[in-house]
Amino acid sequence: MTAQLPDGASAGWTDFGRWIARYPYALPFRVRVHGREHVPLTGAVVVVANHSSMADGPLLFGSLPRRVVFLIKQEMFAGPLGWFLRKIGQLSVRRGVPDRAPLLAALKVLRAGGVVGVFPEGTRGSGDVADAQHGAAWLARSSDAVVLPVACRGTLRPEGARRRFLPVVDVLVGEPFEVPPGKGRQALDAATEQVRDRLATLVAELDDFRDRSVSGEAK
Repeated sequence: MTAQLPDGASAGWTDFGRWIARYPYALPFRVRVHGREHVPLTGAVVVVANHSSMADGPLLFGSLPRRVVFLIKQEMFAGPLGWFLRKIGQLSVRRGVPDRAPLLAALKVLRAGGVVGVFPEGTRGSGDVADAQHGAAWLARSSDAVVLPVACRGTLRPEGARRRFLPVVDVLVGEPFEVPPGKGRQALDAATEQVRDRLATLVAELDDFRDRSVSGEAK
């Protein structure tokens, strides 16, 4: 199983990190996970998830039933936190700088049958968004991994709202899918568009579910 983690990571530390994310870290939230049965329990998987706040990553890390190697911005890898993130198998990505090292490390994890997570919305408003989306599609195509869309809502406090007590956080796991085959930039663009559409559709589905839940409680 250690082969499904990057070099320098520890399976024991990773499982300890997942326990922290699932219990102590999640205490300020009421986390509801829907569609957990859609997560393939074996084989290579590229998780693509939306990103509303810093809390999304840890909550997903603890909520999904497999060890996930997330691609995380380099700024998080400072001091003791950086040491811990590496120990639990997370990969550092430099924003706005061409760097294939983390992608190749992630590809190695996938080819060993592991799970890699990407936040295509992680740097909304910059060219890094497109890079992340292409990266997810490239990883899936290069490793024959399935793509698993995951939507997360509820971690971001609405602007101007008061501090919330135990906000409800919903995690919706979609059905895994394969990206279209083919070589070259055109095929990669088609795969990227499919990844983007599937994730956007799932986020919209979760938003609709949460809206209906609020309406139902108001009646």
